[in-house]
Amino acid sequence: MKTLIFNGSPRPKGDTAQLLERFMAELGGEIKMVRAYDGSIRPCVDCRYCWEHDGCAIQDGMTEVYRWIEDCDNIVLASPVYFSEITGQLLAVLSRLQTLFCAHFFRGKPQLSRGNLQSGGKRGMILLVGGGDGSMERAAATARVLLHQMGVSEILPLISFHDTNHRPAAEDAETCRQLSAAAQILRTPR
Repeated sequence: MKTLIFNGSPRPKGDTAQLLERFMAELGGEIKMVRAYDGSIRPCVDCRYCWEHDGCAIQDGMTEVYRWIEDCDNIVLASPVYFSEITGQLLAVLSRLQTLFCAHFFRGKPQLSRGNLQSGGKRGMILLVGGGDGSMERAAATARVLLHQMGVSEILPLISFHDTNHRPAAEDAETCRQLSAAAQILRTPR
C-alpha cells in the first residue's frame, strides 16, 4: 500500500505535523510526504507547455510526485486553515496539477484513473486544523476538488479540529480517534 501525503503546514512541529505523525504511525505501508513549505516544488507559471505536451516544463520535485499520484493507493491532504482556506503554499504546489487537467481537456487523454485495479480505486482523506473565527467548509471543498483531479474515487469523511487557539490538536481525543479510524480504513485493502 502506497500513500501520498501533502502537508500544507509551515511548522514542522505544529498541530498539523503532530496529527500527521500519529496518523502515519498507525497507517503503515510506503508513505511519501510532500511538504509544501520545503521549497522543492515551484508553482505553475501558466506557460501552457502542458496544453500540447505531457508533463510539465518545470523540472523540480513535482516530477517524482506525478509518479506517486499515478501509482499510489491513498492521497491525503493535510493543512492548517488560514482565512477559511488551505494554506497558500499548498495551493501553489498543487497548482501544478494543471498538467493533469490539460492532458484531458486540451489533448483528449483519458482522465487520471480513479484508482489502481488492485485496490479498487484511490482513496483520499482531508485533515484540516485551525482556530479563529473562520470555517472549514471552503478549505474542505478546495481539497475535494484537488483530490478529484488526482484520481481519487472515494474521499473519507472530513477530519478537522478548529480550536487551536485554545489547545493543541493532538490532545483532542475525538480528532485522534477519527485519525485512527481513517488509518484503519486506508490500510485495509478493498
